[in-house]
This record gives sequence, structure tokens and C-alpha cells, in this order.
Amino acid sequence: MISSEDNNSQPLSSFEIQEQLAYHYKSIISLLGEDTDREGLVKTPERVAKAMQFLTQGYAQSPEEIISSAMFREDYRQMVIVKDIDFYSLCEHHMLPFYGKAHVAYIPNKYITGLSKIARIVDVFARRLQIQERMTMQIKDCLQKTLNPLGVMVVIEAQHMCMQMRGVEKRHSLTTTSDFTGVFKDLKTREEFISLIKNNR
Repeated sequence: MISSEDNNSQPLSSFEIQEQLAYHYKSIISLLGEDTDREGLVKTPERVAKAMQFLTQGYAQSPEEIISSAMFREDYRQMVIVKDIDFYSLCEHHMLPFYGKAHVAYIPNKYITGLSKIARIVDVFARRLQIQERMTMQIKDCLQKTLNPLGVMVVIEAQHMCMQMRGVEKRHSLTTTSDFTGVFKDLKTREEFISLIKNNR
């Protein structure tokens, strides 16, 4: 059993977690019927362990701190949009990838943040075991809580390998989710946002 703590109740180091993950991945590969001593598989458990640590590094990051590190007072009250933010995540139901683009907008209320910080918080939430619906809400809630803008809207478009590789096997299916607060509850404001993210496509 993987534990994040040792016998002295001390948190495990990144390397210790990697070792435990590799140990269990070796067992999984063996249970699938493969020879873990085969040349091509000898280092696979270690590689997978490192990959999983990278793909789930969002657990160790604070999106609120990322936003707060670049907050600037500015008297600007029009829509700020960062669109086509590429992301890759892992579905928590099957641990298969889902990936796509996030589009984020907010209308400032005294404070703005660095545009790169919005892309970074998308990555923080994506690099966890996720479902698209929750990820959409988490991005929205983080911006609303940290910046306290007049409104936030998030739209995510993604393809899910759990639908394309297994199950219904629909290769071209696209899932879209959205969530919003404040002034984006007004239909015209939402329509303006949707129109702007569709431009130049």
C-alpha cells in the first residue's frame, strides 16, 4: 500500500514516493501478463512513476498563491480573456488522458493579474486526477475568490480518451463545459464572451 508517510509519521520525499509507485507499477505490469525483466520493460515502472508524479504535480501547487503573486491595482472594467489554453489531464474514473483547450474571462474590480498566471492555474487544476466539470468550477472559483472580479466565466472543450479508446469508442466526440459568476449571469455578456473566443477560428 502506498503511504505518503513513513513509520515516524514524516512525509515521504519525492524520491521515496517514486520508489513506491515504481514498485507497484512493476506488480501491475506483471499481473497484466508481461515479463518485467524483459529489456524493454526493466525501467518502465520507474519511467511511469516519474510520469505520474509530473502529471499530478498540481496537488503540490497553490493556484491562489500563483494569482496573488501577480496582482496589480488597475481601474479597468472591461472583459479580459485568455483563450485557447492547451491542457492535459487524467480522468479520475479510468486514469486515461483528457485534453483540450480552456477559455477564461473575467471583468476586473480594482485588481488584475498577469495573463500567464491564468494559464498556470489551468495547468495546476489539470495536473490532478480530474473530471472536466469539476476542473471548470475550480478555475472559476479560484479567480473569483482571489481577484474578487465583477464576474468570471470559464469554458473548457476537451476530448476524453476513456470515450475514444474504450467504452463507446467515439473518436471525434468533444465535451464542452462552462461555468460563470457575477455579470456573466447576464445572457448578453455570456454571448459576447462566446463570440470573442470563436473569432479567428
